[in-house]
Amino acid sequence: MFAKSFTRATRPAQLGIRRYATENSSSRNSNGLLYATGAAALGAGIYYYYSTPKTPLPKADAATKPSGQKTFQGGEQGFLDLKLEKVDTVNSNTKRFRFALPESGDVSGLQIASAILTKYKGPDDEKPTIRPYTPVSDEDSVGYLDLLVKKYKGGPMSTHLHDLQPGELLSFKGPIPKYPLTPNKHNHVALIAGGTGITPMYQLCRAIFNNPEDKTKVTLVFGNVKEEDILLKKEFDELENRYPQRFRAFYILDQPPEKWQGGKGFITKDLLKTVLPEPKEENVQVFVCGPPGMYKAISGPKVSPKDQGELSGILKELGYAKDQVYKF
Repeated sequence: MFAKSFTRATRPAQLGIRRYATENSSSRNSNGLLYATGAAALGAGIYYYYSTPKTPLPKADAATKPSGQKTFQGGEQGFLDLKLEKVDTVNSNTKRFRFALPESGDVSGLQIASAILTKYKGPDDEKPTIRPYTPVSDEDSVGYLDLLVKKYKGGPMSTHLHDLQPGELLSFKGPIPKYPLTPNKHNHVALIAGGTGITPMYQLCRAIFNNPEDKTKVTLVFGNVKEEDILLKKEFDELENRYPQRFRAFYILDQPPEKWQGGKGFITKDLLKTVLPEPKEENVQVFVCGPPGMYKAISGPKVSPKDQGELSGILKELGYAKDQVYKF
């Protein structure tokens, strides 16, 4: 009897998620909802979210475009050395690094969506280590760019970065073009991320919500191990408060704390079926970025930076087409 009662009680909330994922923004309810796997967790999440007051943030003004020189111009331009200005500790294994651009009035030159290459060659290394990163500072930020980097055991670049001190240099090159996103290119984008795979997703969100003419809806599904691993959560919470009819974020933890109200375990087919826009919806695009195991389960891996590979995994099972999915 409890199971039947619970089903009746939660069905309206689950339908609310689906309506958000498929209806036009003008016809949606502005209340948010946290998804949790498992009956008890889902019920608790519904109660928590609807009982927690949401204070709308003031609308953002249109971004003022700077006129500074673009530091990274691609093409035949080589690596440039930038000076580390400051380091902020985010959690036990992640730091935010601010690098000064060559001139105080310069901008990075990155476009949406693109990444940047870092290069370091240690004294005993036969060849340099080169790694791509997506800056978390705005593309129009004047005089600096920020990287958010998690330190991995045995990771040569992340270890080097975490050992850097203000005043030291690191080599950069870019931009490395990824997905060409333009305002209102899609009606609805879904972002599926794991760990530091959140940085290109944040870049997409900045581009969409910094433009007052862009009306794209965004759904984020973000999986991590522990609560402290949820990077940029404050920024996503602000977006959810400011644009409740256009942005939803769903967090899943493998090792959640006792009072965690979000999803538990891994990103599952049932979760994605519930919260993502349906593949038959007009002009939907799904983006995926995370560790290899997540790619394998969600979308299948990409072959190379220029070859997306075949679509497989959960997204194929749910009916999405290859051209509806982009793997960072």
